Amino acid sequence: MSVGVGDRAPDFTLPGTGDREYSLADFAGHPVVIAFYPGDDTPVCTKQLNSYNDDIDQFAGLDAQVVGISAQDVDSHEGFADKHGFTFPLLADVDKTVAGLYGTLGPLGFPRRSVFIVDREGIIRYAHRAIAGLTYRPVKELVGELEKLPR
Repeated sequence: MSVGVGDRAPDFTLPGTGDREYSLADFAGHPVVIAFYPGDDTPVCTKQLNSYNDDIDQFAGLDAQVVGISAQDVDSHEGFADKHGFTFPLLADVDKTVAGLYGTLGPLGFPRRSVFIVDREGIIRYAHRAIAGLTYRPVKELVGELEKLPR
């Protein structure tokens, strides 16, 4: 059974870019956009994360933190982030434990492109799990969901 809207977001601690570990608890008191993506330097993932980075000011204006999570290791994430200038952390879920907690693994264990918005109190207020992963949730949609959250 996977988590959904209204559930407490499972906490996690993962290594990430910037040579540090990140926990969901680190962002308590702020909304968090968690973007699970299949792979570094793949066409759709690159387009998705670049769009979030290009509009990072819209997220920041709503006091929201964006994090990307995939199964590649930190070295892969560092190269991907440096190449594209991402200003939000990419976290390494190499054993896919966190992906499993959020129900983002497909039937063969492959990660599905998914986005969750967690409110200031740690409750999931938006959840989208893609079936095919050929598209992604646009910034406008995510910002619209963030705007619905109490300030």
